[in-house]
Amino acid sequence: MANHPAGAIGPEDPRYLAVVDKRFNKRFRAQPAYVWLAESTEDVVTVLQQAVDGGGRISVTSGGHCLEGFVADPPPRVIIDVSPMKRIYFDADRGAIAVESGATVGEVFRALHDNWGVVVPLGEYPGIGMGGHVSGGAFGFLCRQLGLAADYLHAVEVVVVDEQRRARAVVGTREPTDPHHDLWWAHTGAGGGNFGVVTRYWFRSPDATGADPSRLLPRAPESITTFTAEWSWSEIDESAFARLLRNHGQWCAQNSDSDSPNATLWTLLELHRKQFGKLFVRGLSTESNADAQIDAHLAALSAGLTAPREQPRAKLSWLEFALNPFPELFAAPPSGVSVKVKDALLKKPFTDAQTRVAYQYLTRDDYDVMGGMLGFATYGGEINVVAPDATASVQRSAILDMACNTGWIDPKDADANLAWVRAFYRELFADTGGVPTPNDAYDGAFINHPDVDLADPALNNSGVPWHTLYYQSNYSRLQQIKARWDPRNIFHHALSIRAE
Repeated sequence: MANHPAGAIGPEDPRYLAVVDKRFNKRFRAQPAYVWLAESTEDVVTVLQQAVDGGGRISVTSGGHCLEGFVADPPPRVIIDVSPMKRIYFDADRGAIAVESGATVGEVFRALHDNWGVVVPLGEYPGIGMGGHVSGGAFGFLCRQLGLAADYLHAVEVVVVDEQRRARAVVGTREPTDPHHDLWWAHTGAGGGNFGVVTRYWFRSPDATGADPSRLLPRAPESITTFTAEWSWSEIDESAFARLLRNHGQWCAQNSDSDSPNATLWTLLELHRKQFGKLFVRGLSTESNADAQIDAHLAALSAGLTAPREQPRAKLSWLEFALNPFPELFAAPPSGVSVKVKDALLKKPFTDAQTRVAYQYLTRDDYDVMGGMLGFATYGGEINVVAPDATASVQRSAILDMACNTGWIDPKDADANLAWVRAFYRELFADTGGVPTPNDAYDGAFINHPDVDLADPALNNSGVPWHTLYYQSNYSRLQQIKARWDPRNIFHHALSIRAE
């Protein structure tokens, strides 16, 4: 006999497994007493109230792409899955395009493009769910020329739980006079799982006028030109490696202002472990003279080095690219993969000492870590035009998003991979206690790439708390918002906002 409320889905139902196994990172798996599939805001209010009345931890899922175990840990009694909520439409009353939180990035790209010819600079993988993505700020392929997706957030609908443990839906808007403005602000970069269940977003450019939905957001690019180039590790010694990182860092430092003609170029430098055999740079341009722009970039990166071998470039429509971007980058085995990502936002290129650490960890043979990689995604541009306190996304000075990554399939490989990536990251930031403490060189870390290690005193010796790395001076304001909208701390996880 099922021991859960009517309408809930328990372990005996095949839909239960589809929810609990819907996770990009196979390191974590929840086993709740039951799950709910919510199809509307009214559904969420109803099921959240029942879950609150029943006690135990409540967690929420949309696309299932959290890099840490926030859905599964601490163990939830109930998971609310908003993925059935996928409506995307023009809301004439609010003068903005509404997107329900269960829609994926790819579904939003398609609807915006096909219906109105516009775009929001969402993330890179089309399968990501909007629910947790936008609330963490959200950057992607178009971030350098358009900024963060949260910069276009006009309003947000959240189902919250008050002091009397009553669930209700509240809408907060960008308007400073809105009594719920603080709830909007918190969802422009503070991350998911903090204040309530996001059910709907509305998007509109801050400077948009009129009521024509095709003029409320940036026009989608006319086309995208992609490129991929590679070097063989066999032709890269320590001197060449240092030259490559120096060339790359200099290019980023010189081309990350919003008025740079190269703000239309986004790239990812992938420095894989030597046992993988190759290093890559891949990227895209929205320029009409994309080939010249890409040629100049590759020439700058390879100055003093062997020129990389380039794969054929492709010119695609924006939508064709957005729905299947760099397939080899996002490919995963059918059974999924376990990953650990350790993120940092850099205001300056690596120092020589950091470059030596990187070379050591990518080439040392005392770790068998095939999936290990150091990545640098170009950042800055329009992102850095916005003031740090205008949104909850405080990091507005970085030129690079850096990540130490590793992934594995066999659980027996977990310890070696985790040891390698943690040691690598700790040594990269040894001078600041093993973490990218905000200063003139670092802008902390990005909450959409969460890393619970930053809250572990054994791995963060800086004396700077995890919340300063993610939120800096915005944290005290977020604490006040937490106290107002989630006074019972119904929504919590390892890196959730703590009320004052």
